[in-house]
Amino acid sequence: MITLRPAAERGHAEHGWLDSWHTFSFADYHDPQWMRFRTLRVLNDDVIAGGGGFDLHPHRDMEIITYVIRGALRHRDSLGNTAVMRAGDAQQMSAGTGVLHSEFNDSPTEPVRLLQTWIIPAVKAVKPRYAEKSFAQAAAGQFHLLASDGGRDGSLAIHQDADVWLAKFAGGETLSLPLRPGRHAWVQVAEGELTLNGSPLREGDGAGVSDETGLTLTARGAAQVLVFDLN
Repeated sequence: MITLRPAAERGHAEHGWLDSWHTFSFADYHDPQWMRFRTLRVLNDDVIAGGGGFDLHPHRDMEIITYVIRGALRHRDSLGNTAVMRAGDAQQMSAGTGVLHSEFNDSPTEPVRLLQTWIIPAVKAVKPRYAEKSFAQAAAGQFHLLASDGGRDGSLAIHQDADVWLAKFAGGETLSLPLRPGRHAWVQVAEGELTLNGSPLREGDGAGVSDETGLTLTARGAAQVLVFDLN
């Protein structure tokens, strides 16, 4: 079963410096039909204007994964980490017992676009941690493991039985990803257009997948997709 979440039907918040689309209920947007998908609690598609950003603010007991689609994002946190994330870079924070962080557009003029996702952890009150990894040079035409429970195969480590995959397409490729029995998946199109098991998806569209043996993605042109393999 595939449940589509068209881009235009997501929650929307426009704050001048921030243009944000919410796949699931978030902040002032509340939709009881779209609270989360399995352990995937937040999936925000944010465009931050030049010079704008999120001031220092707290989080706890959440696995936060950010993927930069274009532009540059400047990070700072209470753990002492500072970084500038660029297109194709991924960032992971285990908020655990509590962490403060800020995220700002590193450019005074050019926008930065990112996907920020929150995954509910399997254990609470862990020691906070931060990591980052670049997928800017990741090859098209294959899946790349972005995050996993414990950081399998060099991926970013999270505290949940979830695999987060990045797939890049140059155009025309078909990629398949099997799903083990009892598993579910969320597919989010970051850029481009493709089909998911024959269903068309465009940029910003998402889809929840249950009771399927696998995913088959075919891209028409250049595209990027995040896939969450969830318990």
